[in-house]
Amino acid sequence: MKISKPFCLWFTGLPSSGKTTTALALKDKFTESGINIVHLDGDVVRKGLNSDLGLSKEDREENNRRVIHVSEIVVGSGIPVISSFISPYKSTRDFAKLTIPNYIEVFVNTPLKECERRDVKGLYAKARAGEIKGLTGYDDPYEEPLAADIILDTVDHDLEENMIQIISFLRQQNFIN
Repeated sequence: MKISKPFCLWFTGLPSSGKTTTALALKDKFTESGINIVHLDGDVVRKGLNSDLGLSKEDREENNRRVIHVSEIVVGSGIPVISSFISPYKSTRDFAKLTIPNYIEVFVNTPLKECERRDVKGLYAKARAGEIKGLTGYDDPYEEPLAADIILDTVDHDLEENMIQIISFLRQQNFIN
């Protein structure tokens, strides 16, 4: 497997939908093939680059705006990027599409009940108990993509099947060969 042109796989979905799990497995697959790829993850970026931001709508948009520009720089340098962020707002994803060269939107379409079941951080339980406010998909909106390039089903398809779907798309669109 070789890169024909750099790209950005932008993973979006509810908390605990499988964005990071899929992104990390895909990064490992590329790395095993000798392909250098950058993975930007919401939890990691919020601990460093965006540690000054909260969870207001404005801060979520700023969190994504910064990562969009980092992704733009990396892809512009010839290195593919995997960005895994909730990115709940259509306007933010539209900005990413306009800004990042070879932007590919990957919607990790996992039902809320399944996300709650998987929730290793306990965010949904905390939201139900009133301990946290503004959890995306629970008491803060998540605007589902209407025209994602790739839609993943993490309930009926396993990790390997989803990776095959992504790699097939990248081959069909001549991003990899």
